[in-house]
Amino acid sequence: MTRRNLIQSLTAGLKTLTGEESDPARVDKLLSYLDLLIQWNEAYNLTAVRDPSEMVSRHLLDSLSVMPWVRSGHLLDAGAGAGLPGIPLAIMRPGITVTLLDSTGKKIRFLRHVMRQLELVNVRAVQARLESWQTNEMPTCIISRAFSSLSTFVSASRHLAGPDTRFLAMKGKIPDDELEGLPAWLRVDSVEKLVVPGLQEDRHLVIMSPNT
Repeated sequence: MTRRNLIQSLTAGLKTLTGEESDPARVDKLLSYLDLLIQWNEAYNLTAVRDPSEMVSRHLLDSLSVMPWVRSGHLLDAGAGAGLPGIPLAIMRPGITVTLLDSTGKKIRFLRHVMRQLELVNVRAVQARLESWQTNEMPTCIISRAFSSLSTFVSASRHLAGPDTRFLAMKGKIPDDELEGLPAWLRVDSVEKLVVPGLQEDRHLVIMSPNT
């Protein structure tokens, strides 16, 4: 697929998600991020998805499908990996601050390279384990994509959550068994069905908050 085709595919997908025309500069930055991901993937094995057209739907649009539920403020991407969903969200929502947290050094090196190349001033990358990381800036939202179970995710990040913090867990099918196993200190606000342009698979967002 040519660059022009990728631009058309991404632009059309973003319009489906947002109902608006997208800023061409942001579209270009999203595709520049994919370029870097493809380059580094050869040595770092950051993603099993190799086809750029598939990356548009499976990585970029999938990540951005959660935009309506990402509040303003500080977003913590727990187990950020190759920067999904944190980097696409930071590009499309430059008013939020994003912390990309991962314990793997090579992934953090890649993320910091992306930040420099794309001049993402609202992003920082931190190498640390979620359960032991500390911060003075309480996240507004803590998000995970392809993390482990819901219980493991919220338990590992509980110490980072204030009374108004939202947990956002991106899942495939509705994880009924995991929902039943959530700790008592947490409530499920809703489970939202995500519709990702170009992706014919189940996608859901589990939204949780601490009981107050």
